[in-house]
Amino acid sequence: MGDQDLTAHKLKATMIYKFCTRTDPGRTRENNEDAVAYDESTGLTILADGMGGYNAGEVASSMATDLIRAEMSRWLSEVGSRVTTRDIRHALEISVDNANRAVYSAAAANTKYAGMGTTLVVGVFHQNRLVVGHIGDSRCYRFRNGELVQITRDHSLLQEQIDAGLITPQQAATSVNRNLVTRALGVEAEALLELNEYVVEGEETYLMCSDGLSDMVPDADIAKILNSQDGLGQKADHLVAQANANGGRDNITVLLVQAGGKLEKRGLISRWLGKVVTS
Repeated sequence: MGDQDLTAHKLKATMIYKFCTRTDPGRTRENNEDAVAYDESTGLTILADGMGGYNAGEVASSMATDLIRAEMSRWLSEVGSRVTTRDIRHALEISVDNANRAVYSAAAANTKYAGMGTTLVVGVFHQNRLVVGHIGDSRCYRFRNGELVQITRDHSLLQEQIDAGLITPQQAATSVNRNLVTRALGVEAEALLELNEYVVEGEETYLMCSDGLSDMVPDADIAKILNSQDGLGQKADHLVAQANANGGRDNITVLLVQAGGKLEKRGLISRWLGKVVTS
């Protein structure tokens, strides 16, 4: 080992993530059928919007969220930083399939839960990558450099009509068919999860939400709130408050993830100790 090796420091850019959630029943629903969870240590995020009679929607969303969180958090903790995004995609497919089978079986075993299901959006923030999967019309947005972009595509009748050129996005915003999804978790023996991967840059925010937010608050207003100088918790509060101010016709759930780069400096002693000294 030469003198240069003894004195040189290794500079490493590490992505730091902050998480925040809010959920609210809205102004017209008595119960809240949304479920949301995150695991800061593994970068796992999950949001589900249940559907079904009685309290079945609440059961479906809670089951899906709890099962996926338990499986993915445990697996991500075990594999650590050496995991690849390809591995993450495969693990998400397995975990979501297991949750789908559990919800489907519970619905078949209990007449009160017949036909229950849930939308789902699930993400894993790993280093400078986001692997995101979704089923239904719960969404994930990215807010970068003042621009809000929806990075999931709704699995809904309205989206299919828009894609086919039958209606415009403006017409879809006032359609009575806004809540008709073409995919859901737990309603069939197999669920089709759509998976995508994105590069995460520093100083940007990701928003996962149920349609109780996206149906009630225009994208321009969401962007304005995310662009404010408020803290992450305040932004989440403002999003929920705006949805309620606009009518609050459904349960409202938001999950915010703020990404930022941090420079780490690793010297010889810290490498021996296996610790990181931040500068």
